[in-house]
Amino acid sequence: MTGPAPTLMWEARARAGSRDALLAWVRERVPLPGAHRTEVFVASQDRVVVIALGPDPARLPDPPEELVSRPPHAWPFTRVEVVGQR
Repeated sequence: MTGPAPTLMWEARARAGSRDALLAWVRERVPLPGAHRTEVFVASQDRVVVIALGPDPARLPDPPEELVSRPPHAWPFTRVEVVGQR
């Protein structure tokens, strides 16, 4: 039995009025190398979130400064449990 796949979460906050451009920039770079699955989300405050499940998901490069209001955050984590999956 293999262990849980590493997961990478990447989150960036778009500069005002740039969410769609940031989302397009992300879409040009997914799926990520080393990932079995890459999911892209949008959230409040013009955030774009990418979750990539490994075995060794690559990190997105930093987007152009004109698209973001601050540098993106990225961190690896490992799933412990799946609840409610059918």
